[in-house]
Amino acid sequence: MSTIRLNPLDTAWIFTESRATPNHVGGLLQFRLPEDAPRDFMRQMMAEFRNHRSFAPPWNRRLKYAFNKNPAPVWIEDDDIDLEYHVRHAALPWPGGERELGELVGRLQSTPLDLMRPPWECTLIEGLEGNRFAMFIKMHHSLIDGISGMKLLQRSMSTDRKRSLDLPPFWASGSPPAARAGREQALMPTMAHAAEAAVEALSGQARSLPQLAMAFGKILKRVGDPGDGMVVPFVDSPLSVLNGRVREKRRFATQQFTMERLRTLATAAGGTLNDVVLAICGGALRRFLLERDELPEQSLTAGIPVSVRPADDEGTGNAITFIISTLGTDITGAAERFQAIRRSVRHAKEHVQSLPRQAMGQYTVLLMAPTIITLLTGVGGHTRPMFNITISNVPGPDKPLYFRGAELLATYPASIVTHGQAVNITCQSYTGKMNFGYTGCHTSVPRLQRLAVYTADALAELEAAFLPQAAAKAVARSAPASRKAAAKAKANPAKVAARRPKAAGKTAKAA
Repeated sequence: MSTIRLNPLDTAWIFTESRATPNHVGGLLQFRLPEDAPRDFMRQMMAEFRNHRSFAPPWNRRLKYAFNKNPAPVWIEDDDIDLEYHVRHAALPWPGGERELGELVGRLQSTPLDLMRPPWECTLIEGLEGNRFAMFIKMHHSLIDGISGMKLLQRSMSTDRKRSLDLPPFWASGSPPAARAGREQALMPTMAHAAEAAVEALSGQARSLPQLAMAFGKILKRVGDPGDGMVVPFVDSPLSVLNGRVREKRRFATQQFTMERLRTLATAAGGTLNDVVLAICGGALRRFLLERDELPEQSLTAGIPVSVRPADDEGTGNAITFIISTLGTDITGAAERFQAIRRSVRHAKEHVQSLPRQAMGQYTVLLMAPTIITLLTGVGGHTRPMFNITISNVPGPDKPLYFRGAELLATYPASIVTHGQAVNITCQSYTGKMNFGYTGCHTSVPRLQRLAVYTADALAELEAAFLPQAAAKAVARSAPASRKAAAKAKANPAKVAARRPKAAGKTAKAA
C-alpha cells in the first residue's frame, strides 16, 4: 500500500484542527438544470453518485497517524469508502434564494470533517429558484487547498454539453498521486500557496541575507512615516471586531459582478482589477462596521496573496508571496479611498518585486512566520493582528462548463476562519463574472449577508465617482418605468389604492 507523508504545512492544518476552528475549505457550485431534465433528475443523480465505486486521488486518501520518530501523518489510499456518508442530499423550501442557500452552506461549513475517513463531503442541493440546483463540496486543507480543489472539480466537467452527459462523479476523475508534490503546476495567488512557498524557501542559502536585510530595513524605516502608502505589518493593523476569538458556527454569503463592469471601472480609475476588488471590499467593510459603531479610527488592512515576477527572473515564471495593503476604511470618499488603496498596493508590489527570487521566498517565510505560529499555538485573537482580513482574487475558467448536461453558472469559494481572522473574502472569475464568497464567524460577524449587499453599493459609489456618465445612464434607464407607473397611478387612483397593502402596524425588522 503506497503512502504519501504530509509536508510540515499540511501537518499543521491537521494538528491545529479544533471544534471552533475546523480547517476545511469548500466550494459552492451552482448549475442550471438541463431543459429536458425529468422531474426526478436530482434523485437519479443522487442514486448514480452513491453507486459509483471508482475513486481517484486525492478523493480516496485518508490519514494514518505515525507512531515513530517522525510524527507527521501519511496519506494512504482507501477504496472502501462509505458514499452514504460522503454524499448527501438537501433541499431548500422552494423557491430558494441566495440568502436561504447561504444559510444552508453556512451550517454545512460549520461542521468538522471526520478525519478518520477521506476528508471530504459533497451535498447536492435542490429547490433553488430559476430552475437551478447546487453542489457544495468541502475538503480538508491538508488534502487540498480550496482553489486547487475548485480547479480539480472544474476539470471533472466538460466544455461540451453532450460530452458531459456521461461524465462520472468528480471523485472518479482526480489527479495523479504526485500532482500536488510536484512543482510543475503553476501556483495560484492564495494564502495557502504563499505559505507553501514560504515553507519551501526555508532551504534557501545565506546569500540572500543582504537583500532580506534591505527589505526589512525599508519596512522599519516606514514606521511612523505613512507618506509612501506602504503598510507595516502589525503596526498599521488596528484591533477590530474582525480579529478576536471565533466560535464554531459559520456564516456564508455570495455576490457576483460582471468582469466587464469591473474592468471598465478599473480603466476609468487608472488602476487594476485587483485594486477595484479591494476598494469595493474596503467600502463595504467601512459601512458594515460603521453601522455597528465598531469602525476603528485607523484603516483596516488586508493580507493579499499575489503572483509577482522577481527582480532576477528572466521569464521563467512568477513567484507566490503576499503583500499587505490598506483598505482605506478611514476615508469617507470612494474615489479617495480607491487612490489610497492603489498607492498602497503599488508600493507593496514594488517592494517585493525588487527582491531576487531566492530572497523573495525567504522574505515570504519571515513575513508569514507570525501567521504560521498563530496557527500552531492558537494565540490568534489575543494579540494585535498582522493584518485584519484576507482577500484573495483568483482567476478561473473563461469558457462555460457542463456536468450531466447541466450548465455551471457560478463558483463561490468558502474559506477558513481562524482565531484572529473572523472573516475571509475570496473571489474567483468564471465566464465573464466575478464571484465573491464571504465566510465569517457566526458570532463575531452577524448579518454577513449585509457585507455582500454593501459590496454592490460600494461598487456603485465608485462608478458614480469615476464613471458619472455611465451612472447617469443607469438612472435614466430606470426613469421611464417610474414615469409610466406614476402616470398609471394618476389615471386610476382608486384601482392603485385598492392594490396598496394596508400598514401592518410594525416595521419589518432587517435581516
